[in-house]
Amino acid sequence: MILKIDSTNREKITVSLDDTKIIEEQKLGSQVLLPLIVKILKKQKATFADISEIKVNIGPGSFTGTRVGVAVANALGFALNIPVNGKKGKIALPKYEKSKFD
Repeated sequence: MILKIDSTNREKITVSLDDTKIIEEQKLGSQVLLPLIVKILKKQKATFADISEIKVNIGPGSFTGTRVGVAVANALGFALNIPVNGKKGKIALPKYEKSKFD
């Protein structure tokens, strides 16, 4: 089962499981990411152990949202010993939007 995370949008966070059509979206900030993942796993009657890979949108996107999504994906990948964005044992690196001050 592939977990997909997209937290690059300032307006919402999207979490989905590749094996299903279930998609969870939340219009609040990035602090809801882990509860969304737990919610979608419960709906599918699955556990973290059932996840075989994680795909995370690395950006560009909002600084905080992108950073949190990538950090959660990397932490889960490390803890579950599964690949993140197709690379096992390597961390995904975020890409941020260009700052208006650059």
